[in-house]
Amino acid sequence: MNTFDDRKKGFESKFALDEEKLFKINARRNKLLGQWAADKLNKTNQAKEDYVLQVIKSDMAEPGDEDVFRKVKKDLAEAGINNIDDEIRTKMNEFMEIAKESIA
Repeated sequence: MNTFDDRKKGFESKFALDEEKLFKINARRNKLLGQWAADKLNKTNQAKEDYVLQVIKSDMAEPGDEDVFRKVKKDLAEAGINNIDDEIRTKMNEFMEIAKESIA
């Protein structure tokens, strides 16, 4: 029974580490996306940093990426930047790959 308990703990530890890594990757991706969007919105200095944090925090609203996508799309649309869905999704994928490489 001890071997099974050890194995179970090992799997639980690996799962926890994998989830932590995924969280860090997503946060990094969101930071990069926030910086990109902030540049499109002509934000600088503290306003840019604040916006990046808002994008990172927006990922806590619900599971998945749609909450982040909707936030960035809404903010860009409010600034008069429309028809940008494909570009946002492309950037999200691009930044995800960069984040995976930097966190790996």
